[in-house]
Amino acid sequence: MMETTNPAGAVMKAVALSRESAPALCDIRLPPPLPPRGRDLLVRVEAISVNPVDGKQRASTDPATLQAPRILGWDAAGVVEAIGDEASLFASGDEVYYAGDVTRPGCNAQYQWVDERLVARKPTTLDFAEAAALPLTTLTAWELLFERMPLRLDDCRHAGQNLLVIGGAGGVGSMAVQLARHAGFEVIATASREASADWCRQMGARHVIDHRQPLQAQLHALGIDAVQVALNLADTDRYWDELGQLLAPQGHVGLIVEPRGPLRIGDPYKAKCIGIHWEFMFARSRFATADRIEQHRILSRAASMIDAGQLRGTLSESLGTINAANLDIAHQRLASGRTVGKLALVGWDD
Repeated sequence: MMETTNPAGAVMKAVALSRESAPALCDIRLPPPLPPRGRDLLVRVEAISVNPVDGKQRASTDPATLQAPRILGWDAAGVVEAIGDEASLFASGDEVYYAGDVTRPGCNAQYQWVDERLVARKPTTLDFAEAAALPLTTLTAWELLFERMPLRLDDCRHAGQNLLVIGGAGGVGSMAVQLARHAGFEVIATASREASADWCRQMGARHVIDHRQPLQAQLHALGIDAVQVALNLADTDRYWDELGQLLAPQGHVGLIVEPRGPLRIGDPYKAKCIGIHWEFMFARSRFATADRIEQHRILSRAASMIDAGQLRGTLSESLGTINAANLDIAHQRLASGRTVGKLALVGWDD
């Protein structure tokens, strides 16, 4: 274990990439953060979850560029230890959950600074591991459906409309299925294994089809001629042409995965006036947009819905305490493409 200490001898545990280790993760000890300033909170991290962004950031980190260890991780739940002089939304001792800001050190550490506008009190009915599994995927699904697209969560205008979720058993898909159903849609999810199909049904999908097979024929077999909305959460290029065919005129397609090559955005997308909507959950924090407090509001509303039984948690498995070995297993499991829901790690080794 790499170790550095501050003059007082205080240290915090973390999992990071270092010049000596990358791309391998290593357990390290670092000086704890200084007291927070401005609207930052200092959070004691109790549990974390993993997302594809972790693997992408890990793979793209050049060890030669690391002047200091790099801490990844953007899904956490913990306890507020201190607040900055301009912070007003929380108090010390509050139990919170958040995804955070990809441009700042992540949550794979015992303590983390995070802007309070990106944080909410965690659901009271969930433990720390269950709460840590939610923020990034909830924000992604919510922003895509109800902020990027002209859809509404709380009225009946979508009753009788069909919404397709490609990749319904993943982290974002698990929450998108639930939110779309709450908004009144008939939800069709895709999955390729019986376990993932069962998970989609547990999340609320009315139908589950196989994304390894042509989608339109399977929809026709269900008596569905077109869908009003499609969320492609898996492979933008692979399903692009087929979605153009099966989307209804004036429908909407939502995307979160960078395409490998150019996309043809003319007909049938142009002829049908299909809206194309991108979602990147870190856009608000990365560009310090004036409305980034919306993430606080979204997570607060989601917590209320979970506590009211309107949404459910998406944690499928906890993999032990937070350390390099367990985190590496989580990254490998996620990269396999065979994970349903979310994976979490909770607590720190003594």
